[in-house]
Amino acid sequence: MEDIVIVQDLYVSYHGNEAVKNLSFSTKAGQIVGIIGPNGAGKSTLLKSLLNLIPRDKGQIKIAGKPIHEMRKKIAYVPQRSNIDWDFPITVIDTVVIGTYPNLGLFKRPKKREREWAYECLQKVGMEEFSQRQIGELSGGQQQRVFVARALAQKAELFFLDEPFVGIDVSSEETIINILREQKNLGKTVLVVHHDLSKANSYFDELLLLNRELVKYGAVAEVCRPDVIKKAYQGQLSFLDEMGMTVS
Repeated sequence: MEDIVIVQDLYVSYHGNEAVKNLSFSTKAGQIVGIIGPNGAGKSTLLKSLLNLIPRDKGQIKIAGKPIHEMRKKIAYVPQRSNIDWDFPITVIDTVVIGTYPNLGLFKRPKKREREWAYECLQKVGMEEFSQRQIGELSGGQQQRVFVARALAQKAELFFLDEPFVGIDVSSEETIINILREQKNLGKTVLVVHHDLSKANSYFDELLLLNRELVKYGAVAEVCRPDVIKKAYQGQLSFLDEMGMTVS
């Protein structure tokens, strides 16, 4: 497998504070990678900088050997639910249709074919019966399924998800992780900002453990060692206890 995401010497500031520093790593294609770390570690900042949604102070980011602006159409992004205006007057189906826009020509509007494809994507996440609902009328898990459907509608090669499992029901979480596994099996690459390490072994192929700087990147078993986790979480013993870890 080739390296598809390559980050070299990345520094990023957010609201005037250094959020990520001296970060270098590379990710193989066809993997599901979890981005983990304590609160304030720079996880979401890293994801946004990979997408060029926030500027970097220095460093290089290449996606499939190209700069991000050349690959943007190939990357689907699912933001944190807290960053979405759920009062916006848009239906579920129209939300998913938006995912088809990157593949339309300039000034072209989606037509019947795009709407049919959007409906298929809703079926994949089990949300077709809610297609005419306003997105704010849905539960948290249903909302997240809709945004995963929007990502699928883009026919992307890479999927970047920021805390997709926060505040959702178990059924929706299972639906979403199964969709991500399907994309992996199709050779797609998935990066997920995540916080629940109890599920890391079943969800991810590799983990990137971050606390502003890179603490460890590699297979789940290598990263989820107590000594490595303790280094990143710096004395958050209650967190380690929740994971069933004992650290001397």
